[in-house]
Amino acid sequence: MRLITLGTGTIALTSERVCAGHLIEAGSVALLLDCGSGVTHRLAEHVPAWREITHVAFTHFHADHVGDFATLVFAWKYGSLPGRSAPLRVIGPVGTTALLGRLADAFGDWLREPGFPLSVSEILPGETLALGDGVELGATKVPHTAESVAYSLTRGGRRVVYTGDTGFDPLLGEWARGCDVLLCECSLPATMAIPEHLTPEQCGALAAVARPKHFVLTHFYPPVEHTDVRAAIAAHYAGPLSIAFDGATFEIEEG
Repeated sequence: MRLITLGTGTIALTSERVCAGHLIEAGSVALLLDCGSGVTHRLAEHVPAWREITHVAFTHFHADHVGDFATLVFAWKYGSLPGRSAPLRVIGPVGTTALLGRLADAFGDWLREPGFPLSVSEILPGETLALGDGVELGATKVPHTAESVAYSLTRGGRRVVYTGDTGFDPLLGEWARGCDVLLCECSLPATMAIPEHLTPEQCGALAAVARPKHFVLTHFYPPVEHTDVRAAIAAHYAGPLSIAFDGATFEIEEG
């Protein structure tokens, strides 16, 4: 299993970090988690097989998590010859079907019928979907927007959890407990704390509950990068820690 953190930034635009998007490759499954602005070009930079993505899963509907999806479908349809023919499964919380309908209203009916099979699965918190080749995707509710979920992907005895955007919730930590990789948002310094996002200190507290084998941080607003993120985490969690960047790759050996 391989995790590539394609977009590790936020809607506070910088040249170093594009908006949210992460690719997990597991067997024949290539799952894109969120598809914010800039992610399509990061795919072109770091993922030669970007045309072979099999699934796209949204954690919620903010623009910095869905903004490049129409661009990606357009690229599959017209960006190379021949165009895509393989099916695509889009997954998201309740409201995903309506979201794609609104995008099609804005961009055109080609988004409804792009020339390849496109299906939508709305996942409820607590549900698990089989994606094929032994890969399962589960979801749990997180405190950010009304629809926001975190995801858990498992295969071959290994588990990757992605928080998406979230405020602090110990139940999320318990749900993620013992995972091989916890990919966690780390948005704001404590001086700018809001209930909908995590500070480094809250990330550390979440990791103390979850006890992941590897803790990977993403979704940085610029002010948090001027703080000692590692020290804040170390006060709670002593395991392996990575500060993700656009294009970072993490290998998870399956059992």
